[in-house]
Amino acid sequence: MLIFLYGEDSFRSCQKLKELKDKFIRDIDPIENNINVINGETASWQDIGQTISAGSLLVKKRLVIIKEIFSSKIPSIFKQILDYFKDRREIKDDNIIIFQDSRVKIKKTKITEKFLIIDSAGKEKPLPKQPLELFKFLREQPYAQQFNYLNNTEAASWTKREFAKRGGAISLSTAQLLVGLVGSDLWQISNEIDKLINYQSAIQPKLIKSGQIAVSEEDIKNLVYGNFNENIFTLTDAISRKNKALSISLLEEQIKAGLSSSYLLNMFIRQFKILLQVKQAVEVGHSARKIASELKIHPFVAQKGISQARYFSLSVLKNIISQLTKIDYEMKSGKTDIIIALNLLIAKI
Repeated sequence: MLIFLYGEDSFRSCQKLKELKDKFIRDIDPIENNINVINGETASWQDIGQTISAGSLLVKKRLVIIKEIFSSKIPSIFKQILDYFKDRREIKDDNIIIFQDSRVKIKKTKITEKFLIIDSAGKEKPLPKQPLELFKFLREQPYAQQFNYLNNTEAASWTKREFAKRGGAISLSTAQLLVGLVGSDLWQISNEIDKLINYQSAIQPKLIKSGQIAVSEEDIKNLVYGNFNENIFTLTDAISRKNKALSISLLEEQIKAGLSSSYLLNMFIRQFKILLQVKQAVEVGHSARKIASELKIHPFVAQKGISQARYFSLSVLKNIISQLTKIDYEMKSGKTDIIIALNLLIAKI
């Protein structure tokens, strides 16, 4: 049996691989004597051929996992593998062969499909002829599955399901907030899920047995240090340097990333309040460490704040916060559109 797991989303691909491996161990090989994992990037055809052809007197099946074969630097290996599998008489039907590769993908357009490989610099390139022939053969197998990156909406739904699997609970809107902060990288989201559940388990141990470890938006705002923090600093830098075109462009990027306008406004208010407090602390001679301790903020946030605060006077920061507070009030009373108001504020600074 041939199985092909491919695509950039290595987290879900690895999840699927683990599911298949666990099933093999549970049903066939409890002591794991007949599982082989091959690094396709460095293995020779001799290594691969001998392993996938091997039989066993103790169990009916052998599981062979070949990882990242399309990163191999041996040009002939692709044809050798392809020829081997095309000759069905040579294949031991009892063996399960899984190819897993996170650097090859198919990108579909309206009129065609592109077969691509991602190089070490993260750039997409067309698959060369020999690996392309092997790739096309593998993706035509009945058990081939591509794992594309999830968009923000899909990642939020995945996050909600994943919380439930791990004994936690989260609303879809709160999951969307988490994705908005860290992006759709499922490896990072998975780490944040564990951190949030562990935190709630520590402060509410009675909820562990009930399976109702609920995570709130407040928990995420307090505990998750995500990509948006870096983006808000970049945006603040652009504002402080009077680069209005870049500032507006960065704001639009956050909107496209799925962050709600109300959450963006809250982050603006929070960031400029931090800058005001940092500015006041710097002017009385406090160190970065003391600022982080007194304001109860991450040392990285304190250091960034010190760097940015020098571009603003106290009066300007106070005025910006006043304007943001006014936008917040008018938004809640239905008198303004937050995005338009933020763009106007950026234009005036």
